[in-house]
Amino acid sequence: MEEPLRHVCDEPVFREIFNRYSRNLYNFLFYKYGEENNPEDLMQEAFSRLWDNCSKVSPEKAKSFLFTVANNLMLNDLARKKTVLNYQKEKPNTRTEVSPQYVLEEAEYMERLQRALEDLTEEQRIAFMMNRVDGLKHREIAEILGISQKAVEKRIYKALESLQTKLGKI
Repeated sequence: MEEPLRHVCDEPVFREIFNRYSRNLYNFLFYKYGEENNPEDLMQEAFSRLWDNCSKVSPEKAKSFLFTVANNLMLNDLARKKTVLNYQKEKPNTRTEVSPQYVLEEAEYMERLQRALEDLTEEQRIAFMMNRVDGLKHREIAEILGISQKAVEKRIYKALESLQTKLGKI
């Protein structure tokens, strides 16, 4: 028996697309444009537009549609303001007894890391963060960004090279 055609307008299909791509879309927007530019809101808006256009977008094209719409929304938003990536570190919930010297050195290192990440080119930072933070494979990053796997490898290599120069061995 032939499987019925699946449409983005079908709620289970839409939910599957949301579950599959929402985190990657959020992270893409966060890494590329920073938290202060509301990546969560723009990710939600992209999914809202996908729903509004569900009859025009096939499930196979949904990912491309989402990333294009989200990126365009962000670019339109940034046309009104210019910003710098604000990489945010999470503090552990557990309390441990550490020396004030250690706390100071850790804070200084995190500042240096943030500056080093900001100094990377946008392309290097995005590929590096998607690989190291999200754990995406080079092939997955290439697919999301619409570039070759070799280009992803080169961007990550250059990012590591730059970070090692500025921070020492990682």
